Amino acid sequence: MKLPIYQIDAFTGSLFGGNPAAVVLLHDWLSDELLQAIAAENNLSETAYVVPRGQHFGLRWFTPTIEIDLCGHATLASAFVLFREKIAEGDEIRFETVTSGELSVRRDGALIQLDFPARVPQPIAGSQALTAALGAEPSAVFQARDLLAVFDHQDQVAALQPDFERIASLETFAVIVSAPGDEVDFVSRFFAPKAGVPEDPVTGSAHCSLIPYWSRRLGKTSLQARQISRRGGQLFCENRGARVIIGGHAVQYLRGEISVE
Repeated sequence: MKLPIYQIDAFTGSLFGGNPAAVVLLHDWLSDELLQAIAAENNLSETAYVVPRGQHFGLRWFTPTIEIDLCGHATLASAFVLFREKIAEGDEIRFETVTSGELSVRRDGALIQLDFPARVPQPIAGSQALTAALGAEPSAVFQARDLLAVFDHQDQVAALQPDFERIASLETFAVIVSAPGDEVDFVSRFFAPKAGVPEDPVTGSAHCSLIPYWSRRLGKTSLQARQISRRGGQLFCENRGARVIIGGHAVQYLRGEISVE
């Protein structure tokens, strides 16, 4: 069996930046074991699988070790492929997902905008375990799906050298760290070693929590963000209450075919 595969750099306008995602186009779902094996072989933070469903498309996301409930950069990459290959008609795509409901994606020129559910973080007490895992004490801590550790300055976030074993031992899916940005509204980094992704280059799903937090704190609904990983990425954000808009660009790195016997 031959399957078309694409590798797309998401949330960037240039190659070798942003977050690389694999996109595999299917006629129907393969077994979960095979989907996971392909994702492990790709060894990218996420592999997205897309299946046509009439006017909509089924969508699932896998890290090298697990299936996850929501992924921004691999959704952006999937939409980019469907638009580029003219598989999707018009400027809007609707994805059907089991874990996050229906997700819509719109194209505005070269900008691709994801319409995702907001995950408003709630304040919680910090812990010695979190401080030890990050190697620095945040000024505030919040909880949504992920822990959100907020620092006062961008350079504090950039300087973090987290202990990934300790982060994996925390009772959370992942840890987001964030601070006001020097040239954008806010910056972030994202650590998910429990999911097989020690540091994710650019994380759309984290902005489901970051956008509500920074929108409220800064008193504005439109924000620009940057994830300051080694590869880095830029995001154009909007708070719409129960939903958030996460926009970004993408570029194609490769197109090929995988053989599954």
